[in-house]
Amino acid sequence: MDLVEARSRLAAEMQRRRDWPERAPWIRAAVEATPRDAFAPGRLWRWDGDGYVPVDRTVDEDAWVSLVYAGPDDAAVTQVVDGVPTSSLSCQAVVVDMLDSLLLRPGHRVLELGTGTGWNAALIARRVGPGSVVGVEVDRGLAEEARKALAAAGADVTVEVGDGAAGLPAQPPWDRVISTYAVERVPWPWIAQMRPGGRLVTPWGRLGHVALTVADDGRSASGWVQGLATFMPARGTPAEPRFTDVRGTAPPGDERGVARDLAPLCDDAHLLFALRVALPELRVHAARDADGVNAWIHDGDTSWAVYSASAGSRTTLYQGGARRLGDELETAWDRWIAAGGPGLYDHGMTVTSDSQYVWAHHPDTGPRWPTTT
Repeated sequence: MDLVEARSRLAAEMQRRRDWPERAPWIRAAVEATPRDAFAPGRLWRWDGDGYVPVDRTVDEDAWVSLVYAGPDDAAVTQVVDGVPTSSLSCQAVVVDMLDSLLLRPGHRVLELGTGTGWNAALIARRVGPGSVVGVEVDRGLAEEARKALAAAGADVTVEVGDGAAGLPAQPPWDRVISTYAVERVPWPWIAQMRPGGRLVTPWGRLGHVALTVADDGRSASGWVQGLATFMPARGTPAEPRFTDVRGTAPPGDERGVARDLAPLCDDAHLLFALRVALPELRVHAARDADGVNAWIHDGDTSWAVYSASAGSRTTLYQGGARRLGDELETAWDRWIAAGGPGLYDHGMTVTSDSQYVWAHHPDTGPRWPTTT
């Protein structure tokens, strides 16, 4: 596939979906002037159903281009370690959405955490100007490749090697901070190293990214959920246990029929976000088959639940371990309904030096839930 054609097709699809933000036309101009393929390494990785297999540009350029420009919501995996993806060229729609949330202006000093390929930093530099962007990348090899790609693109961006959780204490204060990897708790240094009124955009947990504004006194930051985003976690984050590891072989401790329609566990991002807020330690996976919706839930420790659909529109809940996770999930679901079903964008987050929590509707008067470590 021709690169020019691939770029045009992706841009047109984003236009059709209205992914290009009207209030920030500079973003589309920056993407067109700094195409993502210029930051894609010669080897990408594709999931073949059993594992990640390499796709080399020198061997199959069409396949390589197809991965780079697969679609607005498709990331291109750029690094795999021990069978696990550890870096990617983020999907274009989310990159654009997060840059829009950052509210960049010319002259802003910007700290980017998790520089990866360097593409996001190059787009930021198009807006704020030369010498105003510093990226931090924990992987020394990735940092060096990002420097090369940025130099080739004519982007005046500095890339430091270090742990993004610490920010960059030698060079504050920043006007904007953006993280390209997901965190369960927002590191306080990210807030402390910004000016009052500064803005942080980061993926949080496994659903949604938030934009937080630093208070005038610098002692807190607060803001709303901005959109859906699924990003890789910080390096060193332990791998999540598999359901089968938690389930084990012991018989269920509880079994009952279920009349509830489980389809929202597959389709409703607002419900899934609310459940993630109320029960942050739970992992919920749902899928349809010919009999209906099945769901597998575990807490990463000893407790698990399975909703099993069978012929005749019957669903059975099986639960085991110290907790009854199906009961907990349904209780949280009912409370969400009773509260009027607050959506993804009705939620926000507040961070201080010693606490942080997610809230609904209003940071002071709305219900709130502490974030987990």
